[in-house]
Amino acid sequence: MLKFLSKVKIEFNALDPRIASCMEFLAQCNARKAKESNPACQVVVKRRTDDHPPQIAVTFVNGVEEVFDGTTTTAQSIRSMILEKGQNLETEQMFREAGEAWPVIIPEEELHQHAPGTKVSEESRLCFGFLGVLSLLHCVERLVRADPCSVDS
Repeated sequence: MLKFLSKVKIEFNALDPRIASCMEFLAQCNARKAKESNPACQVVVKRRTDDHPPQIAVTFVNGVEEVFDGTTTTAQSIRSMILEKGQNLETEQMFREAGEAWPVIIPEEELHQHAPGTKVSEESRLCFGFLGVLSLLHCVERLVRADPCSVDS
C-alpha cells in the first residue's frame, strides 16, 4: 500500500472516541510489509488536543493529495482506494514508458464496434438461452422447496 504514497499524515485527539479508523490505518502503515514496500514514505502522526475530527491525509507519489474523515471512513476503504489508485498510476506509467498517450482516448465510433472473434453463433445463443431457462427453473424449484405454501397452484 505505501509503495504508491510519498506521505501519510494522521491527525487525532487521543481522547476522542472516534479514532478507531485512524489507529487501524496507522497500524497498517507501521506493518513491516508496508514499510518494506516503500521505506521512503513518510508516516507522520499529529496528536491534537482540540476537538478537530480525526483525519487521514495521503499524498501519492505523483503529488496528488487525498484527505479522509477518520470518523466516517474505514481504514479498509482507505486502503482499498489507495490500492486502486496505485494500480491506475502503474498503468499510466506503463503507457508513458511505452511512448503511448495517456489517458487512452477511444473514439466514440470504436466503442460500438464488435471486437474480432466475439461473434455469437445461433447455436451458442440457443445454448445460453436454454441454460437461462434451466437456471430460472432451478431458482423456482428452490423457492418452492423453501416455502411450498407461497406458490399459488
